[in-house]
Amino acid sequence: MSLTFPQLLIERVYKDGSQVALREKEFGVWNELTYAAFLGQVKNFSLGLATLGFERGDKLAIIGDNRPEWVISELAAQSLGGISVGIYQESLSTELGYIIDDCDATVVVAEDQEQVDKLLEIKETIPKVKTIIYYDPRGMRDYQEEFLLKFEDVLALGNTFNSQQPAFFQHEVDKGTTDDVAILSYTSGTTGNPKGTMLTYRNLVEMAKNLTSIDPLTDKDEYVSFLPLAWIGEQMMTIAMGLYNGMTINFPEEPTTVLEDLREIGPQVMFSPPRIYEDMVSRFQVKIQDSGWLKRKVYNWCKPIGEKVAKAHFENKPISSGTKLLYKIADYLMFSAIRDHIGLLKIKRAYTGGAPLGPDVFEFFHSIGVNVKSIYGQTEVSGISIVHRDGDIKLDSVGIPIPGTEVKISEEGEILIKSSSVCKGYYKNEKSTKDTIQDGWLHTGDAGRLDEEGHLYIIDRIKDVIRLDTGEMFSPQFIENKLKFSSYIQEAVAIGKDRPYVVAMINIDMKNVGRWAEKNQISYTTYTDLSSKPEVLDLIEKQVQEINQSLPEKARVKKFVLLYKELDADDEELTRTKKVRRQFVAKKYELLIDGLYTEDKKIKVNGTIKYRDGIEQTIQTTLQVIFMDEGEGAA
Repeated sequence: MSLTFPQLLIERVYKDGSQVALREKEFGVWNELTYAAFLGQVKNFSLGLATLGFERGDKLAIIGDNRPEWVISELAAQSLGGISVGIYQESLSTELGYIIDDCDATVVVAEDQEQVDKLLEIKETIPKVKTIIYYDPRGMRDYQEEFLLKFEDVLALGNTFNSQQPAFFQHEVDKGTTDDVAILSYTSGTTGNPKGTMLTYRNLVEMAKNLTSIDPLTDKDEYVSFLPLAWIGEQMMTIAMGLYNGMTINFPEEPTTVLEDLREIGPQVMFSPPRIYEDMVSRFQVKIQDSGWLKRKVYNWCKPIGEKVAKAHFENKPISSGTKLLYKIADYLMFSAIRDHIGLLKIKRAYTGGAPLGPDVFEFFHSIGVNVKSIYGQTEVSGISIVHRDGDIKLDSVGIPIPGTEVKISEEGEILIKSSSVCKGYYKNEKSTKDTIQDGWLHTGDAGRLDEEGHLYIIDRIKDVIRLDTGEMFSPQFIENKLKFSSYIQEAVAIGKDRPYVVAMINIDMKNVGRWAEKNQISYTTYTDLSSKPEVLDLIEKQVQEINQSLPEKARVKKFVLLYKELDADDEELTRTKKVRRQFVAKKYELLIDGLYTEDKKIKVNGTIKYRDGIEQTIQTTLQVIFMDEGEGAA
């Protein structure tokens, strides 16, 4: 029988309250919180909320970086029968206002002055909010609003309440049932406003139970929580899997210190969207290029051995004893050092999901001994429904259904999923609920196919599949992932729907291209300046030429431009989980895209660049169109 999260926490304390539940790095020191202390904080904060009038069914919104206070706030609200609503910390005031108002939150827990300022800016538009609680007091001394409270003050209120009514907390927790809504998890909003997905404890705990049955974890395992807790993937790992398996959850000091903190902890399990893995490969490629001749020589000797072993794993072929011996030597000389450097020396499994991970990146990690596995899921199915099994990894597939999950493909080619983890529906949105869940089957909106062994292959979002006017069909994500494997390309958008051929808009990787420019004595000032340099255009052209060779002829990029700015979530071009909002981008860059389908070699663009402080700058520039050679590009 499934339990609620607060009930699971209490059960953990009964088993071993002295075990470390949460660990946070502050000023270079890892501070630990045992399960008993964790429960104590949840209890006091929960009773503090009760003192402030928070009741069963109320919503508590949380915005901030991954911190113990985030998790404590969530479980405290749930202990009273409330519902937690996570919001991405990078959200602009307008995005904040939309979600807080839509979910009917009465209390908001915010990390710091920056988040509080955003909330005060929109206070008139969120009239249901009675209290704002902050947990980082730096810069907050002069804020006198009565509805603003410090996290510690709420804990103190709870402590007083507990001394008066010691049985209240347990009584409230006991009222919780497995079918209560635990969280409202807002979708990324690739096609419009985000929708609040109602996920119950049964949905989330069953998912954790089913995933654990095939990929066991124990209370000795470590996990580093660094992706936004508003994302279903992080809720799935930090909260559901964390409480179900009793893992120790580690919070990095700052978002910028994640890779360093990963290395210190050396987790056994990791879950990240492809961008993190792509970034690791990209950094490594640059480092190996900059290293001494001996290191490069050793790596170049080890690389084909690792690739041979990885290929054998993917094809389920036996590895000869000679190759095994060579791999052991390569691992001793190079691969273990690479794993250690990227913080994955002790890793059992590194999951990737949210978007496809390019086969080249997959091959790199498996060649150095990192068990990277795809998962497939959505917010609506508690984050995961399909996963690669250890030892059964097909590069292009996302694996097979986890126990308790049925998958089928509709006549239109859409992936349908049925399981105990399918959500209750969307909050205050019956129409979308009826469109998405029919007869218990979740309509994912993704096109896919199943092979004879039950492996699922994702093609793309049904509405995004590129169908050239000649009839050929391609996944834009497939083309984009190939392009993004280049360490010089940060983001790419492939276009070609109902067009004669494929073109691309490309963002350079500022860090890596900047380093390349410095080595080649090319001076530059801004991103816009660097991306317009003829030498940079030549560099990216060579990358695209090379990548085109690995693409089907009709899917090759015939022309491309380097965008004058990076695609940004603040400009609504990406979701907060860094997925391209294709319809928005197609509309915003409509004139540029149309220009790519003319014979013009230069396209004039008028655009705007929005800075983090809200200031917008209009930019007028001319983008160079790069025509790929007929022998290299599309037909």
